[in-house]
Amino acid sequence: MNAGIRIRFEGHGEFDAAIGDSILDVALRNDVDLDHACGAVCACSTCHVKIDTGADALSEASEDEEDQLDTARGVTLASRLGCQARIERVPSDGVIAVSIPAWNVNLVQEGH
Repeated sequence: MNAGIRIRFEGHGEFDAAIGDSILDVALRNDVDLDHACGAVCACSTCHVKIDTGADALSEASEDEEDQLDTARGVTLASRLGCQARIERVPSDGVIAVSIPAWNVNLVQEGH
């Protein structure tokens, strides 16, 4: 792990992260529930998260990611796909704060 980088998932805790990790990588490694129906290949929007702080430490959103976010509910300027948002540098205060929308459920898992 890259000392000094932490991801704080609102309501779930704060966890070590490294350059190159995606938000989804860190969530899965630490048993944070974050749906990912497409297997992290940017083909859905079920891993939609909001980056509350530290967005400047993440990769820029690609056009494909932005297209997928167009299908997500409640998108804001802070919205990212957890599978696509990768850590590229240490955030200024060492922490990337992430919120997972409570309604962001995997409809495939629910049988819809």
